[in-house]
This record gives sequence, structure tokens and C-alpha cells, in this order.
Amino acid sequence: MKPLRYRIANLNDVDNLISLINQAYRTNTGASWTSEQDIVAGDRINHQQLSKSLEKNNFHLFVTEILGNKHSDLVACIGLTFQQNAVEIGTFCVNSHWQNQGIGKQVLEYAEKRALEIFPAFNHYEMFVLDARTELIQYYERCGYLKTACTESYPIYENVGQPLIDLKLQHMTKSVIK
Repeated sequence: MKPLRYRIANLNDVDNLISLINQAYRTNTGASWTSEQDIVAGDRINHQQLSKSLEKNNFHLFVTEILGNKHSDLVACIGLTFQQNAVEIGTFCVNSHWQNQGIGKQVLEYAEKRALEIFPAFNHYEMFVLDARTELIQYYERCGYLKTACTESYPIYENVGQPLIDLKLQHMTKSVIK
């Protein structure tokens, strides 16, 4: 595999990120195993939502590029939202054509490491995963995350797609090892 480069997303990345995120979450192409197209309709994110997120002081969105001969290709992104005692991981996706090659695991490990460098005072990572995505929950469990007793309603009010089945968000956490 070609080397990966990580950097903080900026407003110039918004259009490419919207394409990447919606492609990864809402289409079933390439080697995709993370698509939600059969359980959620509509876009995962739009220009206004992503731009607003990038303006937040407690949010960092990292992009991952595969370095090529003449240019780099955006293949993944992952967001970190810094809270009082936790870092929430979200906006995490890998282009479906690059899935099943270990990139997601590398991106998650990079984000966890960077979170500690940026904000060493927190004590756990957390994330919310659609409860119907059992294969994704199992993946995160293999990465050290545990399901909690907490579930939340699907956030229809946030305009992140319309559920096609009954969905909840499963809360997962991972303790920080320092």
C-alpha cells in the first residue's frame, strides 16, 4: 500500500469531503461494507453542516490522503470533538474503493494518538454507532471499544438522513491508556 498522509481539513476540502462522506455512508460500491444505504435515505452531510463543524474550536477533522506519483487522493476522514473528559470520534469514513485494506484501522489509531497529543487530560474516547450496524459495532469492539447501556434516538432533527428502519444510536467507549 502507498504511504498515508494526515492533515487537518480546511474549508478548501469541503466539497471533496462532502463527496467522500456521502459516498462512504450512502452508496454501496467498491469493497464497501460500511454503507447505510439500505437503512438510511438521503445525504449524510451537506456543505452548511460541514462548514459549521469546521468552525468549531473543539472539533478537528483529519483527512487522510494516499500519496501518489503526481498528486494525493483523499481516501478517509475522521473527526474528533473534544469534551470535558472525553473525545468523541465521528465523521469517520473510508472511501468504499479503499475499504478492506486496513486503512480504517490506521486512521482510527492515528486519531486516537493525535487526540492524546492535543488534549492529554481526557480519560476516554466515545462514539455513537447505528445499532443496526452490528458488523461495525463488532469492528469497534475489536478495536477496544465497548458498548454501553446508553442508546439515543436517531437524530432526524440534524438532517443526516431519513431512517428506513427503526434505528437508535449505540454509545460506545474506550478507556484511555496513558
